[in-house]
This record gives sequence, C-alpha cells and structure tokens, in this order.
Amino acid sequence: MNKNCQSCGMPMKNDPEKLGSNSDGSPNQEYCLYCYQNGSFTQPNFLAKDMQEFCIEKMKEMGFPKFIGWLFTRSIPKLKRWSASMNVHNKHMKNRSTSEHVRGQVLLCM
Repeated sequence: MNKNCQSCGMPMKNDPEKLGSNSDGSPNQEYCLYCYQNGSFTQPNFLAKDMQEFCIEKMKEMGFPKFIGWLFTRSIPKLKRWSASMNVHNKHMKNRSTSEHVRGQVLLCM
C-alpha cells in the first residue's frame, strides 16, 4: 500500500475504510475513498491544479491556514494519477514542437 493517496496526497493509514475501491469491490491500494470509488475517480474531470485547489479549501475548512494547505498540496502534480497525464501531455507538446520546428525549417529553405 502507498503511504499517501496517489491522487490527493492524503496519508493512507492501514485502515481499510480509508482505501478507495476497485470495480469488483476490492480495496484499491493507491487511492483513497474520497478520490476513487467502484473503479472510477470521483472527480474524473479534475486536473492536478483543480485537486490542489480542492484540497486547500478542504484543509481551510478543517482550520488549517491557506499556506499550510499549499505546502501539503504542492507535490500533487508528481503523484501517479497526475504524472501519467503530464507525461502524455509533455510527449504531445514535444512532438508538436518538433513538427513545428521542421515545418519552420522547410519554410526557411524555400
């Protein structure tokens, strides 16, 4: 089991009630029950930035200063859920930049 949820970063203790659930009902070892239920993310359209803002607001509701919320959520983009999507985005941007660069060279040669 991961030490922290790989979506929101919440600490995951060995308490089975804190674990998310797979589609077959078994506990999910990577995501908490707030982020992952029945094999799906509870906030499927969130970006890492959205999750950070959501978690900061929840922490403020719990009495934490906004700065502490920011401190605890700044690593969210590096968690498994978000780093996988960033890798796809970065690969797309790299391919796009390469094709634009090649197109630019062709135009310069004409």
